[in-house]
Amino acid sequence: MQAIMYRAHPGMIAPGHPGVGLFGFILLWIVQLVIAYFVYKDAKEQKMSAPLWFILVIIPFFGYMAAILYVIIREVRKPLEPEKTPLDIVKERYAKGEISAEEFEKAKEILGK
Repeated sequence: MQAIMYRAHPGMIAPGHPGVGLFGFILLWIVQLVIAYFVYKDAKEQKMSAPLWFILVIIPFFGYMAAILYVIIREVRKPLEPEKTPLDIVKERYAKGEISAEEFEKAKEILGK
């Protein structure tokens, strides 16, 4: 039996990957790292395990699918409400009439310190 030999041509990284070349390979990695950076920033803001998403997105070839999956999960999931400060809670309680004006002023003083 005769072994099949592949000859590398200019612009080939490996047999079966014509036309990509070193420049294309580097360009793909740069694009993938930029996407991973933006996913990381957004995941951190959304409190969605940013380091995990960054790692998933930089994995070659799988990373593009992970980035698409991230966008789908982000859009489908319930938006996070901003965390309320104690002063916000006191203001809400005052607006609902649960506490008096005196209690509100006293709580404001205490929380302001």
